[in-house]
Amino acid sequence: MIAARRPVRRSAPLGRPVRLSLIAGTAVLGSLLTACSGAAASDSGSDSAKGGGSATAAAEEPRISVNLHGDRAAPGKPVKVTLASGKLKAVTVNADGGAALTGRISADGRTWTSGRPAAPGTTYGVVASTAGGGSAKAGFTTADAEKVNKLTLAPGKDTTVGIAQPLSVVFDHPVKDRAAVEKALKVSTSDDTEGSWGWLQDYSGKDRVDWRPKEYWKSGTKVTLDADLNGIDSGPSGGWFVRDYRTTFTIGADQVVAVDLDRHRLSLKRDGKTVMDVPMSAGTPGGEKASWRGTAVLMSKEGTINMRSETVGLGDAYDKMVDYSMRLTWSGMYAHAAPWNAAYFGVANRSSGCLGMSDANAGALYGQVRAGDPFEITGADAKGTVAEGNGYGAWNVSWADWQAKSALRGTGTSA
Repeated sequence: MIAARRPVRRSAPLGRPVRLSLIAGTAVLGSLLTACSGAAASDSGSDSAKGGGSATAAAEEPRISVNLHGDRAAPGKPVKVTLASGKLKAVTVNADGGAALTGRISADGRTWTSGRPAAPGTTYGVVASTAGGGSAKAGFTTADAEKVNKLTLAPGKDTTVGIAQPLSVVFDHPVKDRAAVEKALKVSTSDDTEGSWGWLQDYSGKDRVDWRPKEYWKSGTKVTLDADLNGIDSGPSGGWFVRDYRTTFTIGADQVVAVDLDRHRLSLKRDGKTVMDVPMSAGTPGGEKASWRGTAVLMSKEGTINMRSETVGLGDAYDKMVDYSMRLTWSGMYAHAAPWNAAYFGVANRSSGCLGMSDANAGALYGQVRAGDPFEITGADAKGTVAEGNGYGAWNVSWADWQAKSALRGTGTSA
């Protein structure tokens, strides 16, 4: 679960008292130079007293304007700091209890703009230094978010997964501004893997975006997702994101499970070599009990679980404790031990939709596969193809069609 955001602390006034003036309706704060001329005081005959052009006791105060100000500044906008005259040397914008906003100074040295927007419910302190040696301070607090959006990430942090595992982000609330959200999701890999985000509807009905490679991952690839979402508005009825997210994972062995519905066989291939080939019985063809075809990705290994037919819309057909359960779809297709169906292994498909094997064969498969391994299911005895939101069905969409699901298609930033 995502931890709740801690209450916002309102910081004390920044620095020593400053003089307030206005530039074009924006609050401006200036402070005395932190370093003055090194010339010592002199008598009335000195150049300084006579106005002869030598260094004065204090240089002109720098004045800055900030586009956000007050106690309820609008979040979601970049912070812009402008110097009235002269050139900026550096600007820092620190969040109370959080990370600083980074940014860039314009070519003319007059303006600094943050690379990220200001987050809701946050107090910021601004310090600007000038090329002439002066400094100025300002501060503001953004309004609280009326509604907060959160998300669930898969795979989990620091896990090792199979070669077909996508990055998957499910949102608590609808995401209308998909381009803004997708732009904040940054994927980096150890071998520059080509991939793309694609938006879809999760089986739960929630908005979801997955990142899948063009082809299966290479074994050993290290993957990082930085979701820099703090301060992004997901749009009407969606709410604000009020934190960033990060997950890392590694791709494990190159393993593929091949399922032939017509031959009633299941095989495990590792690095292209077959290490298991066993008989099985899949779903009864011709109705809702048939299995899905296409590529299904192993979602989780769930061990011994209670399976009840009413949970998948099949009435009171079964209520069993099932061993070596390996989930393949949200709709309830598993691979598992099914000793009660032994007469049909390798002969006919007579299950209620799952891929059933003997206890020994199911246990052997369970011990070798991991979440993210692809099950490539072929054959005529199927009721259709695994949908992209029913588990991880993105591999059943062509690469061109998957890229078209990116909200940033054509910008060059989705891969």
